[in-house]
Amino acid sequence: MSLAGVATAAYGTTHVRDGGGSDASPGRSPASPVPTTPAVDRLKPARARIEAYVDRYDGHLAVAALDRQSTAAVTAGATRFETASIVKVNILAALLLRQTPPGKALSSATRQLAEAMIVSSDNDAAVALWQKIDGSSGLTAANRTLGLRETKANKHWGTTMTTAADQIRLLMALTSSKGPLTPQDRTFVMGLMKKVIPEQRWGVTAAREPGNPSVYVKNGWDTVDIDSGRWLVNSIGRIVEARHDWLIAVLSDHHVSQKAGIDVVEKAAKFVLKEMRAATAGDGPS
Repeated sequence: MSLAGVATAAYGTTHVRDGGGSDASPGRSPASPVPTTPAVDRLKPARARIEAYVDRYDGHLAVAALDRQSTAAVTAGATRFETASIVKVNILAALLLRQTPPGKALSSATRQLAEAMIVSSDNDAAVALWQKIDGSSGLTAANRTLGLRETKANKHWGTTMTTAADQIRLLMALTSSKGPLTPQDRTFVMGLMKKVIPEQRWGVTAAREPGNPSVYVKNGWDTVDIDSGRWLVNSIGRIVEARHDWLIAVLSDHHVSQKAGIDVVEKAAKFVLKEMRAATAGDGPS
């Protein structure tokens, strides 16, 4: 997928610098593509370096990032990866889309399941909510509304297949005022991603600037039987800075250990945002 392809995945540029993006009323259908901008065009050299970095992993790494403040975006690697637990964010979005009327508060019990599923990556909670959304068929239906194009739900939630670009589309749907979720729902999801327990706050969070607390994350990790038990390690999230509002996804597999996978993911996230910040250094506040 091209650089422009990730940019056009956006629901729209906002100027929210923190929180859940609760600045307008929601729609219920995917928004129109966002045109590319001069800021995106200036990323060409950085994109080439990022693509070269990802190519070294021979299809076992994919990255995508987008700045909601400028729509500057990049993607490298079109491989579909198993989601493992990053799909739990997608499950929660699907659950919220089923609320009637839109924005209706979840029951106390369901809210507790949602919190456990995201904050501590509780698998039993994920199974319960997977059943509430009618499993793979419910996720597929929700993803049409969320604007995802390359995610294939499977019978077991953790083996859902996705791309880095589609994870950016999901994050856009969860943060944009032009997306299908209500302001309250967007704030709820981002709030849970900000509260992820310390031992699971690795991954794309490594790319934040020192001292920045405005970080939202969900990680996924598992062994893959058909890859001789090697590890897949994924990380998606959001990093809000003074002049940027980054959405970032790093997907990877074929690692000898979880630790090795985390190291690859964190180094990739740091490299991508280092290149993106340098490429957009001349951009003033929107």
